[in-house]
Amino acid sequence: MNFTKNTLFLYRLYPAKWSSRFAILFIALLAFGGCDGNQVYESNIDFKRKVWNADSLPVFQFQIDNPDQPYNIYWNVRNTVAYPFQNLYLTYYLEDTLGNTIVEDLFPMDLFEPRTGKPYGSGLGDIFSHQVLALPNYQFDSAGMYQIRLEQYMRRDSLPEILSVGVRVEVAE
Repeated sequence: MNFTKNTLFLYRLYPAKWSSRFAILFIALLAFGGCDGNQVYESNIDFKRKVWNADSLPVFQFQIDNPDQPYNIYWNVRNTVAYPFQNLYLTYYLEDTLGNTIVEDLFPMDLFEPRTGKPYGSGLGDIFSHQVLALPNYQFDSAGMYQIRLEQYMRRDSLPEILSVGVRVEVAE
């Protein structure tokens, strides 16, 4: 009987130690996992009332210190499942330190699977986030401040159910 009480006592105590150790390990992993050594710049701009107007061109400015290094440039988009289209067309303008347009191009993004309508990206509830590689291994000509302007290029002046757009620049591996 005494053996059973001790065993039961240790059994109750042991999981408590492991659960606190697990919690500390989990918090540490989250803290270190959130650090991204490749990221040079990331910013997102939220739209009021979940509408991206055609005359709204969000601007993202970032510094490039090492032009010898290739970079990956991503577009970030957050939308709801009520977004009325399957895709999104963006026109982007990459400008150098003097304000000259280096690259201007139309970029198509699929936000939903065409046949099933299932949203791409990661989501919770009815909001989905997309991070799409737009310019892989891009080589800048010189160090300095650059900017990217994004323009929605759809058939509507007001594009509903777009919550935010953004840009991420990271060192390419």
